Amino acid sequence: MNNYVVAIDLGTTKVVTLVGEKTELGYKVIAYREAPTKGVIRGEVVNIQSVLDSLSPLIKDIKQELEIEIKDVYVGIAGQNIQCTVQRLSRNRDLSNDLISEAEVEEMTREIRKSRVNAGEQILDVIPQSYNVDDHIGVETASGMTGTRIEGDYKLFIGKVVSAEHSKLVIDRAGLNLKKLILEPIASAKAVLTEDEMEVGAAVIDIGGGTTDLLIYHNNIIRHSAVIPFGGNSITEDLRQGCSVSLRNAEQIKVQYGSCYSEYVQENNTVTIPGIGGFQSRELKFSVIAGIIEARVEEIIEALMYEIENSGYMDKLGAGVVITGGGAQLTNIKELFQYKTGYPVRIALPDRRVINETNQDIYKPSSSTAIGLLMLGFEKTYSCSESKPISQTLFDNKELEVDQEAPKKKKEKTKAKKTKGSFKKVYEDLVGNIFENINNEA
Repeated sequence: MNNYVVAIDLGTTKVVTLVGEKTELGYKVIAYREAPTKGVIRGEVVNIQSVLDSLSPLIKDIKQELEIEIKDVYVGIAGQNIQCTVQRLSRNRDLSNDLISEAEVEEMTREIRKSRVNAGEQILDVIPQSYNVDDHIGVETASGMTGTRIEGDYKLFIGKVVSAEHSKLVIDRAGLNLKKLILEPIASAKAVLTEDEMEVGAAVIDIGGGTTDLLIYHNNIIRHSAVIPFGGNSITEDLRQGCSVSLRNAEQIKVQYGSCYSEYVQENNTVTIPGIGGFQSRELKFSVIAGIIEARVEEIIEALMYEIENSGYMDKLGAGVVITGGGAQLTNIKELFQYKTGYPVRIALPDRRVINETNQDIYKPSSSTAIGLLMLGFEKTYSCSESKPISQTLFDNKELEVDQEAPKKKKEKTKAKKTKGSFKKVYEDLVGNIFENINNEA
């Protein structure tokens, strides 16, 4: 398996397993398997056995087809509890005329990884943002400079310990070795963003089954990330309740007849819903379906815009919004996002430089995370330097300190006020304390 990389995406609605190799032409996918899954709620593994029941047959099937042994795997981690915070670290230098070395900068990054977090949380990743060296403010790299004092600004990605432990348990019980846990928003961005988009600024929005992930790039640096606890499954559930249909029929209605933009739907078009338990069938207007879907998608957009505004990069997204994930296939979602956000929007598929040698179509938005995990897995495996990890996980951080007494911050509800300029109050009323009460809804 020295020439191969294996990536696993434990998604809310499906498990995806990829095997690929790197060639002169790009990343070649030689095996792709996916299966529906239960046991993952809003991006987090909850029932280990249920996820294992979906994953194990995929691994066995690939082993038999390729006649290879699979051991090391790269796995994505997401979930509603992942949060992004900012932290600064300062150091005084005794020998101010000596050049700042790369090792000195990396030592600061390792130190920031030991930052205190709340009980039950651990640092998943650290992304350097900029450095201040004496009077030189906001430089992208400090190595090679001289000075008496150096300050580094960092983005810390923090997640729940139990979420990562459950993902690791699934991999262990499948007889595999977890090589790395990689943040799924970073993987999705890797698969769909161009170099120009990462430079001028772009917001990658991955609409999955259980959550919607946001990642902001600017000047080729990850600037912000957030997870919205709504996704495609929320839309399906809204249709189930609003149209009084089964969950299976609600999903079918969403895919075949749904639209995110009610203005684009003809009022008189209808679909016939079969009766249940001997009741007569009935007709349902497309406009009613679109209205239900549009309401939920608008809620997701407003939550995303709150996060974008809060990131400080609202006016720095020169490339606009890039939407991927299974939810990107909703009809008219591009038009609604453009209207509500004012940004240019594109629907993104995985990188076309990925060569597909399987019988399945992997060039679809729902495959972006898995493809990104594969690409990042290759970068990590064959990186010339291990000093710049793609995604440092809690399993690499042995010396992490946990603040057992740190209180949990609670969000305060405020009255909703719809405005085009600010989304903060809207978001807090819409989402409120959902991150604390989400388990009651699951």
